[in-house]
Amino acid sequence: MMKSAITRRTFAKGLAGTAAALGGLGIAGCSDNAASGSAASSGTTYRIGVLQLTQHSALDAANEGFIRALDESGISYEADQQNANNEQSACTTIASTFVNDGVDLILAIATPAAQACLNATTEIPIVGTAITDFAESGLVESNDAPGGNLTGTSDMNPVADQIALLTQLVPDAAQVGLLYCTAESNSEIQIQMAEEELDGLGIGHERYSFSSTNELQTVVETMVGQVDAVYAPTDNTVAAAMAQVASTADAAGIPTIVGCDTMVEDGGTASYSINYRDLGYRAGEMAVQILTEGADPATMPVETMGADECDLVYNQQTADEIGVDVSSLASDGGTDVSAEA
Repeated sequence: MMKSAITRRTFAKGLAGTAAALGGLGIAGCSDNAASGSAASSGTTYRIGVLQLTQHSALDAANEGFIRALDESGISYEADQQNANNEQSACTTIASTFVNDGVDLILAIATPAAQACLNATTEIPIVGTAITDFAESGLVESNDAPGGNLTGTSDMNPVADQIALLTQLVPDAAQVGLLYCTAESNSEIQIQMAEEELDGLGIGHERYSFSSTNELQTVVETMVGQVDAVYAPTDNTVAAAMAQVASTADAAGIPTIVGCDTMVEDGGTASYSINYRDLGYRAGEMAVQILTEGADPATMPVETMGADECDLVYNQQTADEIGVDVSSLASDGGTDVSAEA
């Protein structure tokens, strides 16, 4: 019988939410699939360090998908789950701990987590996920040929489609607020793409940025009366506080087009969204190839999900509250996430 184990050492505020999301995915999943796993005969128990930047639904889903892929592969593994609570210093400490522990592979969830792991080791294989652009963030030489010990799966958004969605729902929008955290390079990339799209459409826009969670509420309140709609990419800090953002924006009647489905679930208006469980699952498949087949991260292209793999989602409850007609999204096959809550 193959075995798996997931341990969680609490760092700062801990990992309660992620622990709940991952609970039950370890031993049962591997045992059920042991006979079919090609790696089952190796007799090796792999030690895997998992560094998640912060706790919010999208990153939790990517983590869950990764663990599911490991379970379904039939390998025996021990996963040490760590959450840095959105603190770069914590990322650095955790990454160093993994290196000192001599883990066989590291999963880094989100860009700052991957940067910390890459700074800690050039030898241990690293698989990153929920990272927008590996090359632009300085993690790899190129997305097609990483060239080092890190590869993974990208959550690059269909930004053009998201801006088109904004204009579909708010056709008279003259000014769009772009909300993001300056500490996240992945957000900067997406904001630049959004600006290019808005410029092409002749729609005004302004950046509303912040450097820490403590500033977020004030920045969101500043937008009230200044913008006709808000665009927020897959920014981890915004996503973690999306319920707070939505509370202010919805009360002011401001539609929010966001980067992923979990942000819509937390009160955003709509999104073309990547499925983060699928994204994490793909990362898990890459990890299995590295561990069991000797695949080299240096030659494994970063994997992306196309716009045709994204989900159109909307929040009918939010739309009703702010007076936005989303009936066209239902006609287009969109999913009302408020109905699933």
